[in-house]
Amino acid sequence: MPTPNFTIRDETPSDYTAISELTLEAFRPLNFPELTEHFVIEALRAAGALTISLVAEIDGRVIGHIAFSPITIPDDTPGWYGLGPVSVLPEYQRQGIGKTLIAEGLARLQALGARGCCLVGHPEYYGKVGFIHPDGLSHEGVPPEVFFAISFDGAYPQGVISFHDGFQAKSSPVSSGHTDLV
Repeated sequence: MPTPNFTIRDETPSDYTAISELTLEAFRPLNFPELTEHFVIEALRAAGALTISLVAEIDGRVIGHIAFSPITIPDDTPGWYGLGPVSVLPEYQRQGIGKTLIAEGLARLQALGARGCCLVGHPEYYGKVGFIHPDGLSHEGVPPEVFFAISFDGAYPQGVISFHDGFQAKSSPVSSGHTDLV
């Protein structure tokens, strides 16, 4: 299937609703017990923690989104970020849009002077885009086969990383006036 003609750009406030809707649509087929990824994006945005937030669009329609936010590493290694969530509408999946969003986001992180990026994701997908299972770096409660990192300088920090508190969001900080964190 040929890759559709799409553009990638920074999100704008007029994209917020479309980002929430496409994130729900993208994650719904995974049958997670709870769909909270759209709340995570809203919480990161509300906290000012979206370092990079990009959309993919076709003819003015937002069809994909990716978010990057700072992470904490116990040894205080600076310049590391978390990738996620990344979403593409189901009818546009497996056409290179997610990989292009990831590549553009990582390039922008590097341009900001970032040292690396971590994520929790599908074991068969992220190895194809340069991520590895790093020795000595992990995320609490996450099996090693779904925790990935990529270093831009070849050095990997050690320890158990923490994603931003926004990743614990269970409801919209916009509708409730605050972020409900567990």
